[in-house]
Amino acid sequence: MNHDEPIMISAMQHYVFCQRQCALIHIEQIWKENRLTAEGRIMHERVHEEGDETRGNVKIARGVPLRSLRLGVVGVADVVEFHKIEKNLWQPFPVEYKRGKPKFDHCDAVQLCVQAICLEEMLASSVPKGAIFYGKTRRRTDVIFDDALRYETEEISKKVRRLIDSGITPPPIYKKQCESCSLIGECMPKKLEKNVSVKNYMKRIIEII
Repeated sequence: MNHDEPIMISAMQHYVFCQRQCALIHIEQIWKENRLTAEGRIMHERVHEEGDETRGNVKIARGVPLRSLRLGVVGVADVVEFHKIEKNLWQPFPVEYKRGKPKFDHCDAVQLCVQAICLEEMLASSVPKGAIFYGKTRRRTDVIFDDALRYETEEISKKVRRLIDSGITPPPIYKKQCESCSLIGECMPKKLEKNVSVKNYMKRIIEII
């Protein structure tokens, strides 16, 4: 991959969820859909198809293209609400749609935060918070873009860049979340992790001898 080529915002979410998944998708260009990913795709398509609208003091834009030259990322925001603060002054508020429920890690928050960073750069406007709408709970979860989350997000963008530039797919580490991954058949985490473990064991034995 050309270092000057931007990385996808989705790659950062993939990286936090699983570095191997990120590499399989964005290095090896492997993708396979299952029921969960299909439901998520359909949700995104429906959101984008609804079109822009205005509700009182809120303007709603859907399928908004994003980019950050500083981080070298591009992507699309599901929804960006513009909340009227005063005359001719609107506060951007990104909203990401997810089919499931809140996750145990920061992968969704990081994905939303990088959208905020893109909007700040593109619009020269501060974006202090946003929200994630989860289809399973039918509720929004507010996300505050504090210094800690912004730092984590920028560091992850650098790590994703290094991973993709390396062209090397990390070895598998089996976790419970692997069972819901659409790439489990291509990744083969249980089988390959066992093989990698045996290989490392034999290597250590040889070094001792």
